Amino acid sequence: MVGGLVAAGPAAEHEGGGAPLGVGVVGGGFMATVHSRAARAARARLIGVSSSRPERAAAAAAELGIERAYDSFDDLLADDAIGVVHITTPNTLHAPQALRALQAGKHVVCEKPLATTVADARALADAAASAGRIATVPFVYRFHPLVREARTRFAAGAAGRLLTVSGTYLQDWLLETTDDNWRVDENAGGPSRAFADIGSHLVDLIEFVTGDRVERVAATKRTFFGTRADHDSITTEDAVAVAVQTASGAIGTLLVSQVAPGRKNRLHIELAGSAESVAFDQEQPETLWVGRRKGSLLIPRDADQLADDAARLVTTPAGHPQGYQDAFNAFVADSYAAIAGAEPEGLPRFADGLRAVIVTDAVIESAEAGTWVDVPA
Repeated sequence: MVGGLVAAGPAAEHEGGGAPLGVGVVGGGFMATVHSRAARAARARLIGVSSSRPERAAAAAAELGIERAYDSFDDLLADDAIGVVHITTPNTLHAPQALRALQAGKHVVCEKPLATTVADARALADAAASAGRIATVPFVYRFHPLVREARTRFAAGAAGRLLTVSGTYLQDWLLETTDDNWRVDENAGGPSRAFADIGSHLVDLIEFVTGDRVERVAATKRTFFGTRADHDSITTEDAVAVAVQTASGAIGTLLVSQVAPGRKNRLHIELAGSAESVAFDQEQPETLWVGRRKGSLLIPRDADQLADDAARLVTTPAGHPQGYQDAFNAFVADSYAAIAGAEPEGLPRFADGLRAVIVTDAVIESAEAGTWVDVPA
């Protein structure tokens, strides 16, 4: 660490060293842009992209500065120069594409939800383990430095025993009936939308910080707009409210909505321990609130004041904000480091993606049954 900053790591390389790691991207939308920026920041080689149509792949290659466009996913997988495949396609394509990439001997970074059924997610986690490949899921909010600081406080016992959890993830991008997207269609996005898409981040973050697991849920969900610009008879949910109990005996509430006016991407958690509370808001990621009976404080994102695992993720001096893309860059850099043989702390793998699908399945089951549901371990 020099001058309060963590020095940049080496360029992403193949497991044997030498040439930069070759990256293939599947899909050409917003998340492909985010993934490609992160791969470039990790100094990997962006070799090629495939998409739903050859012309769409060509447009994505030109827009994202990727070397070439493939006519098909098969062509991408056949390229031996590609060591890792980033999957950024609609949700129902994740499982079959990730499985084929693993079978082709590639490492995989797959967008969440990892799959739209528990069976498919479990099959993927098993396939990744059997293949001996690195397979990760971008639960990128883990990579905010102050999230790691909050995690350290719970792990070290500074927060005491977990008592209550409060979490919200609120957006407004689907607020109007004229707002539409493939995600509202169950055939493309899967049976759950709001919870699978953003509620999964919320639960993952709470479990990651506390080291505790959601054990029981009682949920209710609403689809406020059954008809949108390009879709009718919509069944995927706009919002979900969930009461939770954890394995340690803590209780809490979660609220997830994609129809909350003014909220662009507001993921907020407040976790009350018997000694102190911590609160993190990813729209305001430069401070962590630590609440105490006496002497509450705000901890800044300053490497000199943070635990080692938090400080290593600080890439700019305090006062020079880091945000979502920085967290994503750190996730991809750690994924590539794992490919090179390292064991980065807190890297979300396919087993974590399976966990998210299991929790989502329990939430939707509870909402439809109107009763408490146990979340399988």
